[in-house]
Amino acid sequence: MDYIFDIWPQFIFILCLILPIFHMFNALLVLLKKPYYIKSDRKLLPEKPISILVPCYNEESIIKTTILGIEKLNYKNYEFILINDGSTDYTFESMAEMLDLEIQRVSPNNYKLDFSPIKGIYRSKINPRIIVIDKFNGGKADSLNAGITYASHDLVITLDADSILDEQALSTINKAFDDPNLIAAGGTVHVLQGRRLKNGALKPTFKVKPIVKLQIAEYLRGFFIYKASLAKADALAIISGAFGIFNKDVLIKVGGYRKTVGEDIDITLKIQHYKNSRTGLKISYIPEAICYTEVPETWKGLYHQRIRWQKAFMDCTVLYLKEFVSSILKSPLSFFFLVDGLFVGIFCSFLTVFGLLAILFFSGTPELIIPYAVITGSSNLLYNFVSIIISYYYKNSFSIKELPTIFIVITLDIIFFRFFTLFCTLLGSVQYFINKEGWNKVARTGRKYHIEQEGKFF
Repeated sequence: MDYIFDIWPQFIFILCLILPIFHMFNALLVLLKKPYYIKSDRKLLPEKPISILVPCYNEESIIKTTILGIEKLNYKNYEFILINDGSTDYTFESMAEMLDLEIQRVSPNNYKLDFSPIKGIYRSKINPRIIVIDKFNGGKADSLNAGITYASHDLVITLDADSILDEQALSTINKAFDDPNLIAAGGTVHVLQGRRLKNGALKPTFKVKPIVKLQIAEYLRGFFIYKASLAKADALAIISGAFGIFNKDVLIKVGGYRKTVGEDIDITLKIQHYKNSRTGLKISYIPEAICYTEVPETWKGLYHQRIRWQKAFMDCTVLYLKEFVSSILKSPLSFFFLVDGLFVGIFCSFLTVFGLLAILFFSGTPELIIPYAVITGSSNLLYNFVSIIISYYYKNSFSIKELPTIFIVITLDIIFFRFFTLFCTLLGSVQYFINKEGWNKVARTGRKYHIEQEGKFF
């Protein structure tokens, strides 16, 4: 028994190193094979009709940026559905002013999805492809169900109100979903504040607030390594609520969105289970399909966002735990969700904190922390650099002058930001069992991006 207790810390430490190394190599392997939708013979595909759903609650400060972003889409066959979820500010009035709305008499599709009553359906006189659903408040999942019910097209994209599609995103999605077996996918989400318009092209930059710089690096890791690796392993558990693409028929068959703090994880897991009960279907990650989202610019806002994210993970863990445990040796999804997400991500986080405190205050040998810090710091440094190298492959290239800034950001990530996110992970896990909150979105910055970008909008 003593032997087991002796090797247990080493086992956990090795496991916490192996999984990130696996994700790095797995993500690099993705680069070796050009995806079918990028090949030259697929450039002239006819445009599939796409419905883009954007739930909006108190988005007065960002809605103009959202609407102006629609005008830059290099795609024609779409409808853009803004769902005003009982906003208490001037969100709807801002929509009406910008879009010149007129009432529409539209009958909903009979999908039997639950959502709050509709006040009115409107269409823009300026751009008839833009539709506004004005409804009573019900939350984000509720709004998405309403959008699905009124969507006209079979391919559905879900965006947050502060997410702006890259002008080539719909064309890339159109090519990817030429595969009839692809039923859902996530795209890449970049930080909106970390973009600047230069010579007509949108370029990444680190000339932003320190808190935003840290999130830029985090998003590169999260998408170009972690999501890419999980998708390759057929274990993608989260299609980001900021940018997801779905077959509408599948959304309806799984019952639409559930009212929960983690609606994006929940819908992904329901679609994964739907896929696994059939043969040949796919869920993917499309790194070339890009959107830009606003991130918190205050530590308070970032804290609330991360607590909500952690509660979302815990909620879906509790809901699906029995199914995951029963299939952990058969399903890559179950294995990575339980081992990588739950065990390493949460359980080992608690063990790490308590273990470090025990070494510092009770072991009498605090120098044992030094090799731990060197090894984990080196692996995290490598993880960051690999994500940046991969981002260059996807034309997310920073200027040479910003390389010193990148190194400083990576260093701050290792010695500070990781501990902040660790704290949020621990606290959010505990808070979930005390207070399960609903759709408490992060406050918008109120910045006018359409004005900031050299007087233009990208």
